Amino acid sequence: MKVFVTGGAGYIGSHTLVALLAAGHEVCVFDNYSNSSPVSLARVRQLTNRDMEMVEGDICDIDGLTKTLTAFAPDAVVHFAGLKAVGESNDIPLRYYQTNVTGTMNLLAAMDAAECRRIVFSSSATVYGEAQYLPFDEAHPIGPTNPYGRTKAMAEGVIGDWASATPGASAVLLRYFNPVGAHESGRIGEDPQDIPNNLMPFVAQVAVGRRDRLSIFGDDYDTRDGTGERDYIHVVDLAAAHLAAIEYAAHTTGCEAINVGTGQGITVKELVAAYERACGHPIAFEIAPRRPGDVASSYAATAKARELLDWRAALDVDAMCASSWRWQSENPHGFDGD
Repeated sequence: MKVFVTGGAGYIGSHTLVALLAAGHEVCVFDNYSNSSPVSLARVRQLTNRDMEMVEGDICDIDGLTKTLTAFAPDAVVHFAGLKAVGESNDIPLRYYQTNVTGTMNLLAAMDAAECRRIVFSSSATVYGEAQYLPFDEAHPIGPTNPYGRTKAMAEGVIGDWASATPGASAVLLRYFNPVGAHESGRIGEDPQDIPNNLMPFVAQVAVGRRDRLSIFGDDYDTRDGTGERDYIHVVDLAAAHLAAIEYAAHTTGCEAINVGTGQGITVKELVAAYERACGHPIAFEIAPRRPGDVASSYAATAKARELLDWRAALDVDAMCASSWRWQSENPHGFDGD
């Protein structure tokens, strides 16, 4: 199958590329490298011993996007390209709407021009907002609490409307929970361009000596040890979910939202303990006040992914931390070391 991948040089995109190429798919990557590195693509080629097309471009440039997508003529699109920092989205909301919503609209228009009818969309559990019940299932009301989450929810709506109005169209909206870990080779992994927004890359940078200590925001939640509990999913499992979603989209029509998680919560202190086992030394941390908007627990209901995609997570927290440490210890400065 020919697969067009926006944002393929990024963290989740690069791991999905490995899975796509290993499965024999023909791939074209479209990325502007605003929060990624072309080095990751070079390493994907080394890992897979497979070639792929690589085009530098921006989804906000509808002419360039349409030209590239039409020339490649894909059977399916996997859409990762977008901005993803919750805090930043509060500071520059218009840029988030422009990239995440208008960019998605541009992509769908380009797909129409290329007569491509299948898309797998990188969405987020952030669209759920505050939990009315747990675990989050796909029927849980949508209520994002920040501009980033609202752009993901809006993009989901646009894709759903497109699928309804387009004969033969199929769309899968994958709602990720908390992707972590790295490829077992240690050659590709998460490489934040600034201060990490997520827990594990921050822990990894403390472990490798780039940062002094981790701040744990609150230890008085109603959880096993008082720290926040989240559903962490290994990025390699997440990549496999994309392959399953592409196959599902090839044989169905309509639009489906599907959670991608393990269905189990891990607390901050449990994650730190697992990382200490992986790196072999203590992780310095301090307890800080709770952050506004943080919730005690968030984890996925995963039955729909098992039923529709025949997919479930296979890798546990120790595998997540061991692979992350391998990546971080061998690449202490990320792709900038190349």
